[in-house]
Amino acid sequence: MLLVVDVQNGFVNEHTRHIIDVVNALIGAFSGRGEQVAFTRFVNIPGSGHERWMGWTRFMHEPENALDAAVVTGANPVFIKHGYTAFTPEFEEHVRRERIQRLVLCGIATDGCVLKSAVDAFERGIEPVVVTDACASHAGREIHEAGLLLLARFIGPGQLKSAVDFV
Repeated sequence: MLLVVDVQNGFVNEHTRHIIDVVNALIGAFSGRGEQVAFTRFVNIPGSGHERWMGWTRFMHEPENALDAAVVTGANPVFIKHGYTAFTPEFEEHVRRERIQRLVLCGIATDGCVLKSAVDAFERGIEPVVVTDACASHAGREIHEAGLLLLARFIGPGQLKSAVDFV
C-alpha cells in the first residue's frame, strides 16, 4: 500500500512543493496497478502536546490542515491523526483488515510524520519503504536529509528507495 503522509496546505511551501509531481506519479502508478493508496491528514487539537509543550497551535483549522488540492483527487481513504504517526486505531484496523504487509511512504515531513510512521510499521512487522524523492521537510533540505539519515538507521538503508523503483 502507498501511504501519502500529510501533503496538506500548511505543509506545502518552497521546501516541499517540488515533491507534488512525484507524489502524484506514485499515486497514479499504484492506482493504475490496482494497489491501494491511502492518505493521512494531521489535525492539531486544543490541549495537544504540540500546543502544551511546543506552543504550536497551527493546523487546527482548514484550509491550513486540508489536503493540498494537487493530491486530493481520489484521496480515499483519509486517516485523520492528531500526532506524528499514521498508526491511529482506525489506521491499524485498516492495515489488519486489508492484511497490509508492506507500506510505501511518501509525503511531509521526512523528519517527523514519515519517520515516525515508518518506524511504527517496522516495529509492527510491516515492511516500511520510504520513497526519498517523494518526501520533504517543510523546515528545509537539511532537516529532510537528517530524517533520511535517521530512517536508514531505524529501518535499514535498503528500505530507502527512489520513485523510479515504483513508477
